[in-house]
Amino acid sequence: MLKNVPLGRSGLTISQLGLGANRLLDPNEKEFVKTVNAALDRGLNFVDSAAIYGMGRSESFFGAVLGERRSEVVLASKCGIYVNDEGNVAIDATPDTIRRECDESLQRLNTDVIDLYYLHQVPRDIPLEDSIGTMAELVTAGKVRSLGICNCTADELRRAHAVHPMAALQTEYSLFTREPEVDLIPVCRELDIAFIAYGPLAYAFFGGTVRSRADVPEGDAWRLSNERFQEDAFDHNLALLDELEMMAADLGATTGQLSLAWLLAKGDDVIPIPGSRQLVHLQENLAAADIALSPEQVAQIDAAFPPGVAKGGARGGHSPSVANF
Repeated sequence: MLKNVPLGRSGLTISQLGLGANRLLDPNEKEFVKTVNAALDRGLNFVDSAAIYGMGRSESFFGAVLGERRSEVVLASKCGIYVNDEGNVAIDATPDTIRRECDESLQRLNTDVIDLYYLHQVPRDIPLEDSIGTMAELVTAGKVRSLGICNCTADELRRAHAVHPMAALQTEYSLFTREPEVDLIPVCRELDIAFIAYGPLAYAFFGGTVRSRADVPEGDAWRLSNERFQEDAFDHNLALLDELEMMAADLGATTGQLSLAWLLAKGDDVIPIPGSRQLVHLQENLAAADIALSPEQVAQIDAAFPPGVAKGGARGGHSPSVANF
């Protein structure tokens, strides 16, 4: 059963399984709308969007679809990466840009307040403290309820938290990317910060829909160029699934469900946000909450997927800003 957990010290309560929304872009797609409403009906109340997802189209999707159900959702979005007037992706966390991005996101989301507002990319050209300080002003202004940060180091997380309490950290975490266990998750627990895991299915490796490079859609430029999907790495990574498939079969589950159940077993403060555009995938993901793994089973999975076991590196070898588009 899907349970509710605290979102750090924000005072907000979220479902422990969230909905990654970087591919929910078109409100005219009836299947997308049906999937979102089914998620809310099943108690999934945590939705993760960003200004850069679909160049604003993800936010516009929820602005059009949620309607009267907006109050049922803890709505997250992100600033710091956007498309500039020339049509190019820009990484910019200067105060003026953050203020402008927040107003634009509020308009697209058709809401008066964003429940969780992340800094999507740690800036390299200005102090991190300046960016977080500006975001804190948005909280004071009532435009944002709580703050978070994405794709940062443990030291950067501490620096951000010192300026304003961070409700959540979001970064990649899966059986293929266990690096956060070394330092990020311990710091989150020390400071009472929720850990939001994106890429929990390793971009379809665990979801069961990709069993060869030919299964990656031609238009999926990100995966086709990702190191983990190149021929040598892909074959190595795919072979790693054999043991997981046997474990999943013993439990009457899919590999995707077992990989999500493993994350959920890591603690109530770990919240995976798999993307689901189709109802069948949503239902499969939600069923992971019904799998109660014993400590022995978690240890068995840990041993089968030690840190660094996947080829291609954390975030597929790409920079964090690109990995989370």
